[in-house]
Amino acid sequence: MAVSGANTHDMRLVEPTLKNFAIRHPRPKPGGRKQRFCGDKGYDYADTRCLVQRWGYTLHIKSRGDEAKALRSNPRFRARRWVVERSHSWLNRFRRLLVRWEKKAANYEAMLHIACAIITLRAAEVLG
Repeated sequence: MAVSGANTHDMRLVEPTLKNFAIRHPRPKPGGRKQRFCGDKGYDYADTRCLVQRWGYTLHIKSRGDEAKALRSNPRFRARRWVVERSHSWLNRFRRLLVRWEKKAANYEAMLHIACAIITLRAAEVLG
């Protein structure tokens, strides 16, 4: 997780996000499958592609215009964003996160961690 202002572009937060993983991804075995990096059009830049490949990830980044082409060729095509949108919806239920009141990024990150823990506990049916 990387916390920044709302006006910061996604591509500028790729490196801080990769550095802040709580669990380091395992090095792939020779001939084994690499870890994957899935991103949307906001990550479709040469700098981002080079950085992510240097970190040893297989890229799955939709190029700009791919979604429009798929929609033209198949009218029943729907983008698969529901997992991210659902997660944002769950986080937006916490009023403390919906509007950022904390001045320090560390306090806001702590609230994000607490909210994610509560969401996880609810999904595991530990909490009601």
